[in-house]
Amino acid sequence: MTQHSTPLSDIKVLELGQLIAGPYCGQVLADFGAQVIKVEPPGKGDAMRQWGAADRETGEPLWWNVIGRNKQSITLDLRQERGQELLRELARDADVIIENFRPGTMERWGLGYDVLSHANPGLVMVRVTGFGQDGPYASRAGFASVCEAMGGLRYLSGYPDRPPVRVGISLGDTLAGLHAALGTMMALHQRERTGRGQVVDSSIFESVLAMMESLVPEYARAGKVRERSGSFLTGIAPSNAYPARDGRDVIIGANQDTVFRRLCQAMGQPTLADHPDYATHRARGEHQQAIDDLVAAWTRQHDAQHVVDLLAEAGVPAGLVYRAPDMLEDPHFQAREAIIEVPDHHGTPLPMQNVFPRLSTSPGCVRHVGPTLGEHTETVLTDWLGLGADDLDALRDDHVI
Repeated sequence: MTQHSTPLSDIKVLELGQLIAGPYCGQVLADFGAQVIKVEPPGKGDAMRQWGAADRETGEPLWWNVIGRNKQSITLDLRQERGQELLRELARDADVIIENFRPGTMERWGLGYDVLSHANPGLVMVRVTGFGQDGPYASRAGFASVCEAMGGLRYLSGYPDRPPVRVGISLGDTLAGLHAALGTMMALHQRERTGRGQVVDSSIFESVLAMMESLVPEYARAGKVRERSGSFLTGIAPSNAYPARDGRDVIIGANQDTVFRRLCQAMGQPTLADHPDYATHRARGEHQQAIDDLVAAWTRQHDAQHVVDLLAEAGVPAGLVYRAPDMLEDPHFQAREAIIEVPDHHGTPLPMQNVFPRLSTSPGCVRHVGPTLGEHTETVLTDWLGLGADDLDALRDDHVI
């Protein structure tokens, strides 16, 4: 796969964000071929370089290899006037700028969209924050945990008899990054028509809110407040985690009428499908606990993998609850190359998730792991701005790079 065969190989991106939300947007664009220049503070870089578990051999944190993959890294102190000047010069040749500072920060640095777009009218500025660019909460710090709660996700997560729980990943950050990448592509498409860029405003709380299905209209028109229900959705049955003989859980989703009938056949209880308590979607919802008890009584008689194999043959959605070891060993993951190995900075293969979604003729690809801090500073400032060795030395002496 060559760089030029990827769909965004002609797009230049400056990524000024840090942590997860903004950089995940940059990861998506880089995965599909965009030249993403990661702009980091000299000396320390993005905090993501220090997050997550460390390699047991080298002691180096591993997460950066994923979220920084396919990017180039330059160091630039945006708090210094000279650093701001260089950023403005770089922005003249950029298609996209990603930033996830608090609203007003870029403006204080003389890097607001009004300034940058004056010199580059086609520039798309992608702004990722907790609460958006305006409104009474705009200036608040907005981490994913808080914004997931305000967007409605946290209240629905967990069991009704205990406090809400969080998903074990920073889901709100990733959703905001995905929406930011989607907005970027829309803005670039619009630029093809008008020649002008625009601002993409992607907030974490609204990215979570967008996933909340019919939660708001159900309250407004039906007076219903959705409540957390644990491992199932209220009124959707059977669809739950069911215990197997060997101690593993099997996820089964058989709430559709025809699928439920196939489940009953596989369980050796075909008449259940015609029982008045279970024959329709609404009836099964009203007798959810009873039907879950029936399915669980059956799964407890078998090992988990046997249940999955049997239901797969019967056309009933079912699967095991995977951890990382299960993913690495699964033949379907392997056949799809859902997880690939990329050489790290020491040449050792490092497994990580592949690029998604898949494109049939111009797919994205992982070209390299996250770069070392400032690895491409000289190359980018020379190629983009024509700076010479003396200029670079002066910038180093002043700690601008």
